[in-house]
Amino acid sequence: MRKQIAAANWKMNLSLAEAEQLANELLKTDHQLSADQLAIFAVPFPYLLPVKTIFAGKTGVYVAAQNCSAKKNGAYTGEVSAAMLKSIGIEYVLVGHSERREYNHESNAELAEKLNIALENNIKPIFCCGEPLAIRDAATQNDYVSTQLKESLFHLSAAQMNNFIIAYEPIWAIGTGRTASSEQAQEMHANIRRVLEEQYGAAVADSVSILYGGSVKAANAVEIFGQADVDGGLVGGASLVATEFAAIINSLKQ
Repeated sequence: MRKQIAAANWKMNLSLAEAEQLANELLKTDHQLSADQLAIFAVPFPYLLPVKTIFAGKTGVYVAAQNCSAKKNGAYTGEVSAAMLKSIGIEYVLVGHSERREYNHESNAELAEKLNIALENNIKPIFCCGEPLAIRDAATQNDYVSTQLKESLFHLSAAQMNNFIIAYEPIWAIGTGRTASSEQAQEMHANIRRVLEEQYGAAVADSVSILYGGSVKAANAVEIFGQADVDGGLVGGASLVATEFAAIINSLKQ
């Protein structure tokens, strides 16, 4: 069974004291992770080690970076390399979040380089894809997301794709209060799995966890996660409230 995952993206929020308080509050909430479930916390760079320390020894809980450089090292002031993340024990990294695609103009080709360097350092990518409102309104979202996958992922081997994580983010439903219906989420997740199957075969496609990211809340998580091809969520604002995110964890499929 592929992993069911509740991934939190804290984005650029919280002071260190607030981050530590949130992590400690999460430990006290009533939530359970089965053997097939993970909770992953993508936190700002300065908080990686403090939050990792708080969660140390907690089975199924991991800390992720929100980004890494496409370069190995060198004169790239302000960048953080995958090797640096590996050196402090970080096992996951977000690649291609819609905000970085928009604000930092990250291309599919650059994201392919980031995937390569993360995998070279044994860091598991959470690859983000998704369409803006204009593409959804034109009903070309399947082709748009398929192109993102093909241009960033299809150079990888089947072995590298085994147990990969993809997060589908309908950009028009991030931070807007709008949420794709459970049917829309399932339709796109099934499309992503079909694209993967055409390239890598059914076994690999079935092993990939595909998360939905777009205004996931405790109130809608059970319905969204209940869809056949939805394996959890990449959660933004709701992940900053301990009780809310605990409820989202408890909404994962058993």
